[in-house]
Amino acid sequence: MQAFHIRYRNTQGTLMRILNAASRRGLEITSVRTENTGETFHLVLPLDVNAKQVGQLYREWYAIADVIHVGSASPQADEWSPAHPPAGVTIEDRPAARA
Repeated sequence: MQAFHIRYRNTQGTLMRILNAASRRGLEITSVRTENTGETFHLVLPLDVNAKQVGQLYREWYAIADVIHVGSASPQADEWSPAHPPAGVTIEDRPAARA
């Protein structure tokens, strides 16, 4: 179980687009907590996800114009931190391209 922390501007439909990204993947949404932090809102969304789903969710959430920041934490692994946002592989990263 990972707790995703998302900061966003509260414009019409932003929260629903964030939640829709999780529900489209069939992820069970057991709780949602939002807090007003001045001009923005802070959402805490615990989800049971695998590494592939984390990358998909990060990409989709960052594609929403009013999402400012996405972070996640896993209570089981304190040292784990995802790429922010997940980075793709370029040709230069492959060993064959360096030779």
